Amino acid sequence: MSIWGRDEVGDNQDAKREVRVFNQEHVFATPKPERLIQRILTLATNPGDLVLDSFLGSGTTAAVAHKMGRRWIGVELGDHCYTHCKVRLDKVIDGEDPGGITKAVGWKGGGGYRFYELAPTLITKDKCGQEVINKDYNPAMLAEAVCKLEGFTYAPSESEYFIHGHSTERSFIYVTTNFMRKAEIEDIGEQVGEKRSLLICCKGFDNDVECGNVRLKKIPEAVLKKCEWGHDDYSLNVANLPMAQGELEQGELF
Repeated sequence: MSIWGRDEVGDNQDAKREVRVFNQEHVFATPKPERLIQRILTLATNPGDLVLDSFLGSGTTAAVAHKMGRRWIGVELGDHCYTHCKVRLDKVIDGEDPGGITKAVGWKGGGGYRFYELAPTLITKDKCGQEVINKDYNPAMLAEAVCKLEGFTYAPSESEYFIHGHSTERSFIYVTTNFMRKAEIEDIGEQVGEKRSLLICCKGFDNDVECGNVRLKKIPEAVLKKCEWGHDDYSLNVANLPMAQGELEQGELF
């Protein structure tokens, strides 16, 4: 049996004092002391390893991982990201967090992180219970979202209105909320040419169209096929994830 005493890894009172440095009004009832997380990360990780905390709370795990030279990902819902996590990590990076394990590890500040916010749901239901595109999405947001779901890089063309992204040098995507008529599809097909291909994601389209270089999908059906619900485990079928844009240098906060 291994017992870690408060003199070794701290206690809730130590943790509350650490939290008060960046938020004196809203202190968690049972925050974790930085020395406790330091002990855990020392035993379980090496410098450069990736640490995930999917319930980041006041940001203790990310702060300690950052000071110990670990990469990290933190996930939090609600205002905690802004009132606790972000404020704390900004102080860590600026070298303005003197508490916790700062002196023990010789932390002077540095590094950085990328902050992401979840977008509103792309598909909602109207008053009749039918799935529709969320009105919060403008055309550019919709095009970018569908590009990611379909595995395309969002890169609107300045010269060809029907190109919103590409997957290869000859494969492109066009996203629109319009109903695509036969004449318009055939006209776009001619402009695309035989050496290129185009995927059109739209509200609906005429079925009697024969255009070999153009494929059509309906929104929101095409989007819903990429989603899964009702799982009580981690067996989600995640498809067409965008490739990482460079290596993760220090941390990410969601």
